[in-house]
Amino acid sequence: MKARGVASRTLPRWPRANRAEAITQRQEHLRTLPHWEATHQHVLSWPVPADILGNFQECLTGHMVLPVGVIGPLSLDLGDYFLDDAGAVQEQGRRSDHVYVPLAHTEGGLSASIQRGVSVVALSGGIRTHVLADVMTRDCCFVCQTTSEAVTLARWIAEHREAMAAWLRDPANPLRYDAPGREAGTPSLSTHALLRGIETHVVGPMCHVLYRFSTGDACGPNMMTRNAYALNQGYVLARFPSETGIAPLRVFLETNMGGDKKPSYAFFQFPGHGKTVLAETTVPGEVLRRVLRVTADEVLALEHAGLHGAHASGMQSFAFTPASAVAAIFAATGQDLGMVGTSSMAQLAVTRVDDGVHLSIRFSGLEVGTVGGGTSLPHARAYLQMMDCLGTGKVHRFAQIIAATALCLELSASASMAAAGSRNFVQAHTERGGIR
Repeated sequence: MKARGVASRTLPRWPRANRAEAITQRQEHLRTLPHWEATHQHVLSWPVPADILGNFQECLTGHMVLPVGVIGPLSLDLGDYFLDDAGAVQEQGRRSDHVYVPLAHTEGGLSASIQRGVSVVALSGGIRTHVLADVMTRDCCFVCQTTSEAVTLARWIAEHREAMAAWLRDPANPLRYDAPGREAGTPSLSTHALLRGIETHVVGPMCHVLYRFSTGDACGPNMMTRNAYALNQGYVLARFPSETGIAPLRVFLETNMGGDKKPSYAFFQFPGHGKTVLAETTVPGEVLRRVLRVTADEVLALEHAGLHGAHASGMQSFAFTPASAVAAIFAATGQDLGMVGTSSMAQLAVTRVDDGVHLSIRFSGLEVGTVGGGTSLPHARAYLQMMDCLGTGKVHRFAQIIAATALCLELSASASMAAAGSRNFVQAHTERGGIR
């Protein structure tokens, strides 16, 4: 029986596979839509072979092009970093470099503003960057019958923390991809996602379990998902019920305390979710006045007003416009665009130095990678290589470049807003904003 008021119609079959015939079927249907225009045919052609693009998403049907601006040379003092056996970031030296940065966007004035900031910091001695932490968190949740049971599970996990980490590392673990006799289709462990810590948070009958991983040069959400799932199913549920007589009612792999694609105050704090990065520069008063047409007093006055505005609005972090720089670099280099929001959580600090200003920006969790995922796209590989950020051993360099680029934007955009009643800011957007 048809539902009352609902017209009967036949929906087109919409295959999600990326076989040639499925792609053709989807494209042909789009051409039959009454609002489709033949002049738009170019979006259904392939600047990159479809069999390559099809490796990166389902329902492949067309493509898009974003213009890429390249700014530079960005003067940097970068740290060289590695993770010790406990997962702590250690600096093993520093180097000076000049980098050209790709920006994929359609925001009028953005590249010009960042380039202006690049010019200012070059006259001011460059930007110095630091990486403080490198950790990704997956928040799983075990739902028990009572709060007491959830507390028992939290204590049990605390007692087994080291054993759980060793279980993941064990070459004999039956869930390793190379384990003999592993069942086909069973999710395998990632040997690159290393468990660095576990925290629990009990609320009602629910025990949240926050697994913290380092993920090497990959951004890592997929690999830590596999390992968190393995810990839940292959370790906790395989041992906890038999040892305590308590069987959790449900287990969920992610329940919103993990910081994944959801900005939160918890992950604005240390150690964040991803790479925690600082970038700093000191701009003399003469450079402020000559290049940016602004004084230190005007920049500090804007920061003072902006801090009050951020507090009044409940903003969890304060910076002028870091998301624009982060998104533009993410789009050019094949990063996960869903992570722009969390990766843009930033704190800008401005202090007076003589007649100039010292600016520092802190990103609590840049979720970036230089291997895997979209970084394998041809354009992403080219732009990452241009910055010497492609492949293993490059992810901390990449994170520092992003932070430094964002600081250039903060400096330029803040100066435009601070000077002459914000006239420069309005003028820049009028000249390059597109629609009049």
